[in-house]
Amino acid sequence: MTYSYWLGGAVALALIMPAAAQDAPRKIFRGEVASLDGQTLGVKTKDGQTISVTLTPDWRVRVVVPIGVEAIHTGSFIGTAQVPQADGVGRSLEVHVFPPGVKSGEGERDWDSQKGARMTNGTVTGEVTADAKGRELTLTFPGGSRKIVIPPDVPVVQFNPAQHADIKPGVQVFIVAMGDGSSGWKTNNIAIGQNGAAPPM
Repeated sequence: MTYSYWLGGAVALALIMPAAAQDAPRKIFRGEVASLDGQTLGVKTKDGQTISVTLTPDWRVRVVVPIGVEAIHTGSFIGTAQVPQADGVGRSLEVHVFPPGVKSGEGERDWDSQKGARMTNGTVTGEVTADAKGRELTLTFPGGSRKIVIPPDVPVVQFNPAQHADIKPGVQVFIVAMGDGSSGWKTNNIAIGQNGAAPPM
């Protein structure tokens, strides 16, 4: 796999979205595939609504694959949805590990998976320690850093290439669509879970 597969354009996954695209209007959709008709994807969201997303000509699919937490070490570039605690330490809800050499979306921004959640992408600096509470590390990004605790039961994943044929009714998906709603939504990337699991983002 070449790293160019992960990058380029207004990548739909916010965690690997180029900086210019991150400022564009976007909306996250989580749910299951209701239909796929040419370049039009129907997604049934968790609130029961079915929304329509236009797939760009270069659309791709990635499958979220669990990996061991030991894959995270000093120098790793990772992203994590986390909730800052009273002491400022972020408690992870999920972690995604980028391939070596890939750094995108560095920084911290609001995330919608849980009230008060933030998405933090950065480089692991200093020592990674472990105890009964989980892994503890520091993520550093331009303009700041965040101490992170990864509890033992938190999913740690990476993204692997998948096929268009994997997108079929009933498959659980995670999509970050671009647009403002009035003119429709579009995306060039879809994330799916492995073996029917919902992507944890």
